[in-house]
Amino acid sequence: MSDTRKTTIAPMLSVRGGARAVDFYKAAFGATELFRIDAEDGAVVAQLSVDGAEFWLADESPEHFNFSPESLGGGTVRMILTVEDPDAAFDRAVAAGARILWPVANQHGWRLGRIVDPFGHHWEIGKPLREGS
Repeated sequence: MSDTRKTTIAPMLSVRGGARAVDFYKAAFGATELFRIDAEDGAVVAQLSVDGAEFWLADESPEHFNFSPESLGGGTVRMILTVEDPDAAFDRAVAAGARILWPVANQHGWRLGRIVDPFGHHWEIGKPLREGS
């Protein structure tokens, strides 16, 4: 009998204020919750999906070596969100509270813009352009 599971990689974002982060990603990207644990102290671990693209988030826990970009003074990873309408997705994220790092424009064969979310994570939102675009 063969195993039909596939290998996946899903980032785990460390944040300050996990419950607020879940709300932000729902508003900014239309994320849905696939899994969530709320601890008695208010900490959250959640698995989210944006049109089938999954990622996790959890309140930072320095005792487990999980630090948010706010604690580190920045992050080392950018999230790449590839969508059909980058302009609309970008505008929705900004309306939800993201800060613009650079607006959506055509560059290097992509329609692409970059924001930073209220928790310090950078997101590049875009899509590849067709040849001749």
